[in-house]
Amino acid sequence: MTRLASLTEALLDAAKKAGAEAADAMALSGISQSIDIRAGALEQAERSEATEIGLRVLIGGRQACVSASDTSPATLARLAERAVAMAREAPSDPYAGLASPDQIARNWDLAALELAEDAPEPNAAALEEKARAAEAAAMAVSGITQVEASAGYGRRQVHMAASNGFAGGYERNSHSVSAVAFTGSGTGMERDYAGEGRIFATDMPDASGIGSLAAERALARAGAVQPKTGTYPVLFDERVASSLIGHLTSAINGAAVARGQSWLLDALGKQVLPEGLSLIEDPLRTRISGSRPFDGEGLPSARRMVVENGILLGWTLDLATGRKLGMASTGNAARGTSAPPTPSASNTDLTQGTASREDLLRDMGTGLLVTSMIGSTINPNTGDYSRGASGFWVENGQITYPVNECTIAGNLRDMLLRLIPANDARAHLSTRVPSLLIDGMILAGA
Repeated sequence: MTRLASLTEALLDAAKKAGAEAADAMALSGISQSIDIRAGALEQAERSEATEIGLRVLIGGRQACVSASDTSPATLARLAERAVAMAREAPSDPYAGLASPDQIARNWDLAALELAEDAPEPNAAALEEKARAAEAAAMAVSGITQVEASAGYGRRQVHMAASNGFAGGYERNSHSVSAVAFTGSGTGMERDYAGEGRIFATDMPDASGIGSLAAERALARAGAVQPKTGTYPVLFDERVASSLIGHLTSAINGAAVARGQSWLLDALGKQVLPEGLSLIEDPLRTRISGSRPFDGEGLPSARRMVVENGILLGWTLDLATGRKLGMASTGNAARGTSAPPTPSASNTDLTQGTASREDLLRDMGTGLLVTSMIGSTINPNTGDYSRGASGFWVENGQITYPVNECTIAGNLRDMLLRLIPANDARAHLSTRVPSLLIDGMILAGA
């Protein structure tokens, strides 16, 4: 981390010498490795290490961003000179600019977030063992014809500094295991997957259980047919329900609102979810991949209520979109090394219900349980919604047979107001959304 801090300070010095009035810099360093197993053979083994730097310079209301993977002093100087030259030719943006010194984060408890474990990097053999365990467990299930399994590890360090006095960094790591299982052949082939990821290796579930679950899900898809066309209740399984809330968070993103391209432009202070449901963002949750001590502009991270009792309380803002809308940043800036900050939500939590998924299946009577979706046609201005879906047909509250090749459609504003949540959200996910029932959607099938 010391090396990354030195790089960001060197970039700021170079920017000042090149003529920048203000600047911020980012340095990233990471390693990643992955093992892929297919048909019982090692298909791919990869390991990468990289360092990347980025610099944003501001001159008046003009800004420019540059990035590089070469960290030599000569490159830093050229990078700064190029950025300043670009900024002088850039169009003026009255909303661009760094945070004021009284806005920036100065104290945070990085240890409390537990974003990185104090453990050595797993070697390739250990990752291969996990991938093979997942594959073997899936292949042990009768009816499974092929399995693709993977295991991976990553570790990333980030440090940012700015001419307004901000400086800070953190690191995070990740472990993952996944499996895709296939059953049948030709046009009758079906597949499904299972996967898990955690920051701490000790929190990871057993790899064989992941493979067994992928096999179980794939076999349940065998013999899928198109469902009936009509208007039916639709239950979004917990695996895909977060996509509905994702459409909500996209619509309240400050970038979309500032452009005037959001189907929720007139919804501030109005009801967007059923009474009793709230949406909370908390980037300070422990051992969660989306947590962070500060945002991409050095503002402190904080828990905030986005929707309370169904009422939309605010937009998701960085400094620039906040200035354009006449509001304060919500500390939601995200950025990479080659572009300015943009607003982005992290660690969102939807209120869970009291009923189980099985209770909602029973209550829906006849309809569709969606377990996977493909494609997306979402009108950003009207909220009109259409997606390809597959899952299971439900009759009299019981799952009867698998279905595929169907389309579900509606309008997001109306859909979100009719959500009925289950109580099955998984606690370790960054976005915690339970299974969600909507009492009536248009279904296009056979």
